[in-house]
Amino acid sequence: MSVSTVAAPQQARLTRLLVLVFAVTAGSSAGCLYYLQPLLQQVAGDLRISTTTAALLVSGAQVGYLCGLALLVPLGDFLERRRMVPGLLAASVVALVVSAVAPNFPILLAAVFVTGITASAAQVVVPWSSALAEPGRRGQVVGTVMSGLLLGILSSRVLAGAIAQLGGWRTVLVVAAAIQLIMSVSVYLLTPTTGRAASGERYGEVLVSILALIRRHPMLRHRMVLGFVAMACFSGVWTALAFLLAGGHGSHYHYSEVVIGLFGIAGVAGALGAPVVGRLSDRGHLRPVTTLVWLVLLGSWALLAWGGHSVIALIAALLIFDFGVQGIQLSNQSAIYALDPAARSRLTTAYMVMYFLGGVAGSVTAGAAYESGGWLRVCEIGAGATVVGIALWAVFARHIPAHATTANTPD
Repeated sequence: MSVSTVAAPQQARLTRLLVLVFAVTAGSSAGCLYYLQPLLQQVAGDLRISTTTAALLVSGAQVGYLCGLALLVPLGDFLERRRMVPGLLAASVVALVVSAVAPNFPILLAAVFVTGITASAAQVVVPWSSALAEPGRRGQVVGTVMSGLLLGILSSRVLAGAIAQLGGWRTVLVVAAAIQLIMSVSVYLLTPTTGRAASGERYGEVLVSILALIRRHPMLRHRMVLGFVAMACFSGVWTALAFLLAGGHGSHYHYSEVVIGLFGIAGVAGALGAPVVGRLSDRGHLRPVTTLVWLVLLGSWALLAWGGHSVIALIAALLIFDFGVQGIQLSNQSAIYALDPAARSRLTTAYMVMYFLGGVAGSVTAGAAYESGGWLRVCEIGAGATVVGIALWAVFARHIPAHATTANTPD
């Protein structure tokens, strides 16, 4: 398979409407990975499976997402994204409908896996927005789109809880399919035809070129490792939180699905503050702001542990925690997108594959940790992982000038 298209005559202007479309598309796609996360207890009861088995649905979606990142997202550097993204969203509609009518766990897991593959559309629109943005606005634009992505993940829990309370977990997936259908049409009608540069590279060569980028750029390798740690923490907390709030393993919380979903609002509030990280990165504060968000993440673990006994502490902790995770993600992507403007989709693949491997590791670890030691065990493991992340960042940061920006980040 060779990849060859015609180039667009000129770059399209990135308007506020386009930024909004990209942000919503990223959020709706990424949200598909997590609609079932706050409903694992309900799914487990309906399909007569254990909580550990139910947690595999989150991992299955993330593994599918990894496959999409590795095999589909790199094509964003060569194919017309205006057709590619709506196609992925349409495939997502089909996978979500199959999930909604799945009669047993194996079929549900398979459909969730395919949904994960199609959700990789989120990581096609992120470099797309970066490519259209002016250099001086790139960090801010990527920050806005990435905030949309995280808001989609977190608000999906709120939406899932509310809908499941009224119509069960299957209805949640039907609504998700309707949202994806709307976004597929919207992206096709509202985004510009940009075209891609002509290329004679074959598909296999495109994938191999990702390995070459990893070898060539130490900065990319550093940020991939940091992303792995941050996403492991994020996925671990939100996977275990569903069991904590449902009353599992001796928890004093016994909330309904709608209340569990509402806890996503705390994460949404935290994510809303994260675009400031992109603006500070654009202004020459990439290194100190990265240090700051890692320290914020570390501090959030004490509050999270306390949150096992206090709902007020838990809500505050989730707000701080999600701000820290989103800030880390944004600083990482601001750095890697400055490395090679012509390869942003492939840079995204390299980084996000490692990022979501961290997500798989976090969700699997959290399910087992919660079953063996409860919420406190999950927090202990997460705090330890964050300390490792800070130590790694202390080593990596020595290679970055104190006033580096997203436009001149060194390699």
